Amino acid sequence: MQEVIAVIGGGSWGTALANLLTDNGHKVTLYVREYEVVESINKNSENSVFLKGIKLNDSLNCKQFDDFDGNCDKIVWVVPTQFTRDTIVKFGEKLIKKNIIVATKGIEIEYKKFVNEIFEEILGIDVSVISGPSFAKEVAKRMPTAVSIASKDINKAIEWQKIFSNKYFRCYAVDDVIGVEVCGSLKNVIAIATGISDGLGFGHNARAGIITRGLREITRLGLKVGGKLETFMGLSGVGDLVLTCTGDLSRNRTVGIKIGIGEKAEDILKDMKMVAEGVFTTKAVYELSKDIDVEMPITEEVYKIIYEGKEPIKSFYDIMERPLKVENI
Repeated sequence: MQEVIAVIGGGSWGTALANLLTDNGHKVTLYVREYEVVESINKNSENSVFLKGIKLNDSLNCKQFDDFDGNCDKIVWVVPTQFTRDTIVKFGEKLIKKNIIVATKGIEIEYKKFVNEIFEEILGIDVSVISGPSFAKEVAKRMPTAVSIASKDINKAIEWQKIFSNKYFRCYAVDDVIGVEVCGSLKNVIAIATGISDGLGFGHNARAGIITRGLREITRLGLKVGGKLETFMGLSGVGDLVLTCTGDLSRNRTVGIKIGIGEKAEDILKDMKMVAEGVFTTKAVYELSKDIDVEMPITEEVYKIIYEGKEPIKSFYDIMERPLKVENI
């Protein structure tokens, strides 16, 4: 059955998902802020700004962000987390009674809210979430990918699962929305840490240690806010964490590498076309961990490096020289 779907947010991930849904036979309109992206997609079937050189489905339609009129069956939300609240308020009634799935990862800095919580607070609606090991470029190139789709109502997750899945994109339905949100958000912080390690010239041992202990931090916080243990062991948990911490296409790992070789976070972000959400999430999750009393030493050191100017090498040895303990969650 063909669905009329609006994809709101036209960076690399939004474009890749819009293209995927068009491949699946749905009528898709991608809403973006950049006029040059609209022109590029509609005239040449290419997002020349965020996915340069990748041929998109000829049937994909693109419009300006402000042209969104709510005339659709379903919405895929790919607005960056820090702009989500204002955008929900702006679109208001156009979002009510829509079946919405969130493809954005992160935590609000000001209110410490996950994206599903922002929708619930402002509009009083539940949304689904899609997350997992999925670089946009590879999805746009139609390379095999597997992700999780979460909804409080498992039947709604299954509905989205059928809409997204095809021969190169496989979805697994789960009912742990907050767990999937935690995983998708916090893995970016750990990816910055592994990038810093790589930038400092440390080896595979250090990277594996950060990933493993980073998973412990994600799980610890996730369980505290109501997530399920099996989520953190799944695609949206360990799967996405490994990809983001090791893949060369990871924006957050790239930020970490540049910090590790001596660049400042604010200078790095100025030069990036796409948002490295982990920089903002680091501040939000650090403050959240203090509010709910969850120990997160790696996250704390990434915060101190980015926001307090601590030397990366000192952060690493401070972690290594912490009091010894038994390995557990």
